[in-house]
Amino acid sequence: MAASIYEDFKQGHSLGSGDRLAASLTPIAPAEYPDRLRAFYHSGSGDVPDLHRTLFRNHKLKLPKQEQAAWVDIYTAYWKAAGELVKLDDGTEGASWSKVFDAWKATANALIRGYSTSSLQAWTLPCLYVIGKYLRLFAMRADAEQPSQESIGFNDDLQDDVVADFEKSAKLEEAARIMNRMFTLCLSDRAPIEDSRKWGIYSTTNLLFKTYFKLNSVGLSKNLLRALNASSADTPELEAFPKSHIVPFEYYVGVIHFLDEKYAEAEQHLTYAWKMCHRDAFKNKELILTYLVPCHIVTTHTLPSKGLLAPFPRLEKLFRPLCDCIRKGDLVGFDAAMSAGEEEFVKRRIYLPLERGRDIALRNLFRRVFIAGGFDESKNGQPPIRRTRVPVAEFGAAMRIGTHADTKSRIDMDEIECLLSNLIYKGLMKGYISRERSMVVLSKGGTAFPGTGV
Repeated sequence: MAASIYEDFKQGHSLGSGDRLAASLTPIAPAEYPDRLRAFYHSGSGDVPDLHRTLFRNHKLKLPKQEQAAWVDIYTAYWKAAGELVKLDDGTEGASWSKVFDAWKATANALIRGYSTSSLQAWTLPCLYVIGKYLRLFAMRADAEQPSQESIGFNDDLQDDVVADFEKSAKLEEAARIMNRMFTLCLSDRAPIEDSRKWGIYSTTNLLFKTYFKLNSVGLSKNLLRALNASSADTPELEAFPKSHIVPFEYYVGVIHFLDEKYAEAEQHLTYAWKMCHRDAFKNKELILTYLVPCHIVTTHTLPSKGLLAPFPRLEKLFRPLCDCIRKGDLVGFDAAMSAGEEEFVKRRIYLPLERGRDIALRNLFRRVFIAGGFDESKNGQPPIRRTRVPVAEFGAAMRIGTHADTKSRIDMDEIECLLSNLIYKGLMKGYISRERSMVVLSKGGTAFPGTGV
């Protein structure tokens, strides 16, 4: 049988294991001990003498009196929260997620007091994350107490908060303020680094990122980044933290840059998150790729391979029609694919960068015109080279072929020249337009369309 809450508390202190200690504060019962929380609640009246005896005397744990008092306060509040969860599970009249949240909030405040008075050691920091994690989840439950609302799971993956429905969330806002105190508690610690609460910085930052995205307050996330940058001299390098802290941090920082249209910076952070992500964490990888693919399209004008998207059917369905049309230079198909996926693209805030893929589709269409033009005649025994002087009219003909029937008649040479100039300006083509001869003079030596091998 799985260990009881008291046994996890004892073993956590005996072994100096923060994760084992945090397991005693996890409200979700293990599958092999489904009544664990109920057993804890019914183990006593929850008053201070009972808990003090059970936590310390019965288990022969010797801790400083101040630390003992802090843990008794924490587990007293936790016992009350457990009671609210048991009542809710039993369908007791008057039980609610709001009462669970309020009781859990008291547990969080007791834990924060324990750290603020230096009663608790830094190795116990996993407890701070666990309490903060469920504070956030219970706040969301309390704000979505109506039975018609979608249920909220308790998984520990990256979450798709970037596309959340932004409703009034009083409890979640309150939870954010408490988690901000946790973040400040870690950031402001001045103890030697080996005993510092700074090792909890990124776990609390990630909780706040998730919460701020859920609240549609992305601007507050930037305040966290500014605070982290200001204290970087006293903080260990990011690589010194567990990957479970690094991956969500880099993901959210990447998305923040993405939403600011800083695609190069976004690509850097998202790529790092992708490389650090566990190979079996498919959900996390899918979320990272959701923003990394549009970044690559904008910054490198490259498309994801079939092998990259194959393990992610949802992304394959989302991106493949667009990629196929971009690759073929099919403007009509591209517009249709953008229209078909518009709702999902807008929801995930990736519509605008994906729309930039139209320039690449246009580049590929014009490249086909260039290739179809063939080669100039060989001179002086030299190998023939591709024709680099292409009439604007030929590009215009390609546009009319690859455009909706209702717009063909509206395409004129001035518009074609404008499109060509735009591609040249963006570096998608190399050359210049000779307006006197209505001719496009492209670069020689295989560089007319950079990066395409033509």
